[in-house]
Amino acid sequence: MIDPAQDTLLIADPFLKDPNFMRTVVYICRHSDEGSFGFVLNKMYDQTLDELINGLEGFTIPVYEGGPVQPDTIHYIHQYPDLIPESYKISDDVYWGGDFETLKMLIRSYQIDLAKIKFFIGYSGWESDQLANELKEKSWLTATSTRKIIFDVPAEDVWKESIEHLGGKYKMMANFPIDPQLN
Repeated sequence: MIDPAQDTLLIADPFLKDPNFMRTVVYICRHSDEGSFGFVLNKMYDQTLDELINGLEGFTIPVYEGGPVQPDTIHYIHQYPDLIPESYKISDDVYWGGDFETLKMLIRSYQIDLAKIKFFIGYSGWESDQLANELKEKSWLTATSTRKIIFDVPAEDVWKESIEHLGGKYKMMANFPIDPQLN
């Protein structure tokens, strides 16, 4: 396990019961003494982007539930810093946000690969010591991120793939039941 930082994966402990985060993987976009925020990578939202945003009719792009904070906002991470101005660098290969009107134009003109962008409703956030306390309580495992897990792995496989990414003793956790008492 590693300390949480920008560009880190937070992997929910197999037995975490919090309905917001059970079997989730959160991609940390920013981490500092003031707090942390990121997006849940593996919870699909029940609407697509064209149902939420005017000007994207016909583009049925999936949207993920980024977390329980501000569920009335849309965010995105992407791999297009040169095409989307005002993007915030998370890592060498992943950026957050940027000019949304430019992004809509790029989508409508088929200038970007939609596999290199992910949209979220809301976000996950922690105040200054909140995440550190949750880590002490062993609610989360941490791992270095990979572009594959962030952008390529199907949502239903992200948690298991992230646990397996940790290797060693963690690999067997990938097959733990949600409630072992039901076994």
